[in-house]
Amino acid sequence: MNQLWVRISLTYIAIVIFLIVLPSVIFITIHADEINTAFPPDEPIFPGLAAGSRSGPFLSRLVGFERIQILSGLLRILLSISLVGILVGVISSRGLAAPLNNLAKAARAVGSQDLSQRIDVKGSSEIREVARAFNAMAAALEEADNLRNNMLADIAHELRTPLTVIQGNLRAILDDVYELDKVEVARLYDQTRQLARLVDDLHDLALLEARQFSLNLSQQNLTEIINDVAAIYQPLFEDQGISLVLDLPDNISPVQADCARLTQCINNLINNALRHSSPGGTITIRLAEEQKKLTVTVKDDGTGIEPEHLPYIFDRFYRVDPDRSRKTGGSGLGLAITQALVRAQGGEISASSLGKDQGSRFIISLPLQS
Repeated sequence: MNQLWVRISLTYIAIVIFLIVLPSVIFITIHADEINTAFPPDEPIFPGLAAGSRSGPFLSRLVGFERIQILSGLLRILLSISLVGILVGVISSRGLAAPLNNLAKAARAVGSQDLSQRIDVKGSSEIREVARAFNAMAAALEEADNLRNNMLADIAHELRTPLTVIQGNLRAILDDVYELDKVEVARLYDQTRQLARLVDDLHDLALLEARQFSLNLSQQNLTEIINDVAAIYQPLFEDQGISLVLDLPDNISPVQADCARLTQCINNLINNALRHSSPGGTITIRLAEEQKKLTVTVKDDGTGIEPEHLPYIFDRFYRVDPDRSRKTGGSGLGLAITQALVRAQGGEISASSLGKDQGSRFIISLPLQS
């Protein structure tokens, strides 16, 4: 009784009874006297015919007989329609309930960590919409689970390298392979700083995503911030043979932002552009004011980003280059932290590229105060 198809079937049966069977029974009950009058049970049906009479009573009874025949035929038709309606109701109710049963089975499978479960999109528009929503949810859960597993593997990988170096060097010192001098201590110290940076980045990212990161918001001049950052990076640009082009207007509206965190975002984008640029390349930083927002564009003509990588470019530890070395990929947290910092200040960041070796473009958009 608790199954949906049983309830729908009973609803169909009730509708048939109230709309067809019950009115027919009531009709027969109301006209029972008329039927008995036309054909008394103790008289022959055609008395006038036996006596050779064509009297009026016989003709009236013949008309009554034809009327009853029509009513009985109509009743048989109504009963047949009722049976067919009940049968169709049961079959259709099973058909309506079957997709929901499949959905329940798939939901139980997802609850058992089988995130590859999908259901066929068929049935009524409402059922199809539920099926599409379930499939989208299962796909999102599967992707999140894969990202979580990849993140754990990436964290383990990032921690393993400096820990291996530290353990190996300490073992070598204990075995008198290396002398415990300042040079060796400096190497170990560099590895511990690398570990500390990774832990700090993960901690900051976790706080940002939990919206528990404190920001010191105030009116900032983006032109000054970009000029200060560019001055710091100028020697590095010259050393690598890369040109830096600044397109900064003189009169620009101030923006509500955290100076230190906004500087960190621009630093991350410039570092990312430098890693993917070759000697002789150009990196352009452009500042523009449009439609009540400020946009900071960092564009390079380097290795570019293939279309299949663009949706994941801001994910933790994601690297376009399959080589996992820090020389080409960093720790894989810079862009994720940049996105979280920009969003925490009410802005948005996007990435675009025409493809491999076509360069890339990162745009930070920050709202202006009304």
